[in-house]
Amino acid sequence: MKWTRRVGHLNAKAKWITLIAGTCLLLVLLLLLLPSHQVNQNKATWLWDASLIQSETEDIVSFSVSEGITTIFLQIQNEVQDEEYRHFVAAAHQQGISVHALDGRPEWAYEDGRRKGMELLSWLEEYNQASDPEEKFEGVQFDVEPYILRRWEDEQEQVVAEWSANVEVWMQEAKRQGLPFSAAVPFWLDSIPGPNRTDSESFSNWMIRNTDAIAVMAYRDSGKQMYELSKEELEQADALGKSVWIGMELGDTDEGEHLTFYAKSEQEMEDEALRAAKLGSSHNSFAGLAVHHYQAWVQKRTAMTKDEP
Repeated sequence: MKWTRRVGHLNAKAKWITLIAGTCLLLVLLLLLLPSHQVNQNKATWLWDASLIQSETEDIVSFSVSEGITTIFLQIQNEVQDEEYRHFVAAAHQQGISVHALDGRPEWAYEDGRRKGMELLSWLEEYNQASDPEEKFEGVQFDVEPYILRRWEDEQEQVVAEWSANVEVWMQEAKRQGLPFSAAVPFWLDSIPGPNRTDSESFSNWMIRNTDAIAVMAYRDSGKQMYELSKEELEQADALGKSVWIGMELGDTDEGEHLTFYAKSEQEMEDEALRAAKLGSSHNSFAGLAVHHYQAWVQKRTAMTKDEP
């Protein structure tokens, strides 16, 4: 009897172990079958030398398609004719690529610089009104970086006040035209007090609240660091229902190799870009990676091709 009871006890224990193991296996299978978190791999790039579209439109569009570029921030230059912009924008749109007008100078942040931004917006309105739907710019981005000028060190609070006042005016004009308005900003803007110093709002939060999207210049040679430098802005944009591009640098710079993928291998660049995109995709506000800049990107790809055996 004792032996029988012992065998029965072992059989019951074995059944419990089998049941627990089966349950764990089922849970694992269910987790594997659940839809995985989709990675947003959209990319944007800055195209600063607009003269390239005069002779390289097909190459630019082809490169953009191959690299997954969905948005091009194209600088507006007087040397480029409206018809040349129309030809390029239409070619990009045909491949599903959105083109946003781009310009800006550090001194545009000053009160006296407001009119320069308005001149761009005035040109943009006239251009779009005279263009067919497929030739129209679909947004506008301002890249205004007053912190590289001496006045930022001496009068930061006043510069922030003037800069923010300009942004409000530009945003309202872009809104009147029905154009999304974005701004390129440094990652450390979240450490700068906003213009309303009576509250605790950072300037990055203010900027997100008063634009449709921002591109955070989170330049590092690590996808995780790029994300970490943009995380606060992504969280702020999540709460405000706005969009954030995470900036990625490919060009040569004398500010430090850790800021760029210029000297990194193709595999390192791809791995880190994917890492940043995966981390960013946990936020509803993540618009994708914004790569600085088109010419540096092409040069890097060309160099990589030449290095292949």
